[in-house]
Amino acid sequence: MDGTLAIDARPGAVQWRTDETALIVVDMQNGFLKPGGYFDNVGYDLAHAPRTVAQVVAAVAAARRAGVQVIFIQSGFDAMHLCVGGATAPVWHKSEAQVLMRERPELARRLITDGTWDYELVDEMAPAADEPVIRKSRYSAFAGTSLDQLLRARRMRNLVFCGVAANVCVETSLRDAYGHEYFVLLLEDATHHAGPDFLRQATLWNVERFFGWVAPVGAWQRATGAAR
Repeated sequence: MDGTLAIDARPGAVQWRTDETALIVVDMQNGFLKPGGYFDNVGYDLAHAPRTVAQVVAAVAAARRAGVQVIFIQSGFDAMHLCVGGATAPVWHKSEAQVLMRERPELARRLITDGTWDYELVDEMAPAADEPVIRKSRYSAFAGTSLDQLLRARRMRNLVFCGVAANVCVETSLRDAYGHEYFVLLLEDATHHAGPDFLRQATLWNVERFFGWVAPVGAWQRATGAAR
């Protein structure tokens, strides 16, 4: 049943329709969140991971309860890394996974690569049968994927973002969504950054100031619980 989502957000409350809103869950994968994965090998602190996973799980549960479409994004490379493009592509130089796999041959084609544990969504994040999983090989969930087509086919206008990393794939995807004329909202406590905390603060400031709205998971839960 269609309903209204009245979300207490910053810089001001928004009122969206459940049938025009999707929750975009970005890169909740072993490689970014679990010991022994890609981010752990790079040296990022994963102390936040259990809470981040729990908050995203709560956001997904709230969306499902209200009948909001959930879409999962999965980041990484095909088994042969053909999508990387080699040294002529920026991702070959700037992806920390690509750099690390060249520096440490024992990790070759093991980090966020299709068919590996690292690439899989965390166990707590199993998509339902009617929840699409969009695979991407660049930071933006719109780059080289069918995400925009899928959203427009379903007449979606509003996108709620959560996942990792706030200052990289989440923010890049959110910015692209804004450029594609979607209204966007970031769940501030269901995302986490890569690097110093000021990067997360910068992402929240950018979103609230220039691109959309920011709200905690509690506000999302209240809005979906009140959907009617």
